[in-house]
Amino acid sequence: MSQRDGGQVWFYELHEGDDDVYSDVLLYHDTEYDERELLELVLEARSAVLDSYREDTLSEAIANELARRHGFLVVDDTQLRVAINVSGQEGETAVSSIDLGPAGRDDDDDHRSILIDIEPEERLWGTD
Repeated sequence: MSQRDGGQVWFYELHEGDDDVYSDVLLYHDTEYDERELLELVLEARSAVLDSYREDTLSEAIANELARRHGFLVVDDTQLRVAINVSGQEGETAVSSIDLGPAGRDDDDDHRSILIDIEPEERLWGTD
């Protein structure tokens, strides 16, 4: 079911880490869960995967468990079909290349991004 078919969809977010650096996972479902219901499902999935997950993050492992057991869809780059690079300049808005490899992932991507907030006075290390 999709919005186009007149059906309602809901999105849910899982994240872990502190306020500045964390990993988000977006989930989609055609059932609306309230906070208590979703928390129960997440706690159940967490217990199931905590000691044995192979994903990069616990939130990804929980999301995949929710997908297996409860029909959630993990919204990630595997569903990406078209990317458009938009620009304020005339003639520069165009389709971008998507290279996700045969399994839907970029196999050359062996790193994750990290955001570091540096105060101006800390910018130059080792200087007096």
